[in-house]
Amino acid sequence: MQPTNQQTGQQGEEMAASFLVAKGYTITERNWRFRHWEVDIIAFKDRKLHFIEVKTRTSHRFGKPEESISREKMKHMRNAAEEYQYLHPEWKYIQFDVIAVTIADHEAKEIFLIEDVYF
Repeated sequence: MQPTNQQTGQQGEEMAASFLVAKGYTITERNWRFRHWEVDIIAFKDRKLHFIEVKTRTSHRFGKPEESISREKMKHMRNAAEEYQYLHPEWKYIQFDVIAVTIADHEAKEIFLIEDVYF
């Protein structure tokens, strides 16, 4: 049975979180929401807070995971980050990142971190 898009996304987020922890990040939030905006992962490393969008695919048939992130999605992520920073003013340095996960047979075939994305 083929996993649903939601199950694939959840699996990708779990893999992304494990990847970040292995790289020395501390995860502070998962699926943090404000109004209708959401940030998949909020983590910190070296005094910098990272707002991370995770995109997961099971193949590259319709493009790579990171290619599916719209300008609108990144705008929503920025809006959510502004609210988070307002609620947590101790964070002076922030960064927006993307993690692209490709899964095959319930395993990560590729995890790619794109740091400091601009929009």
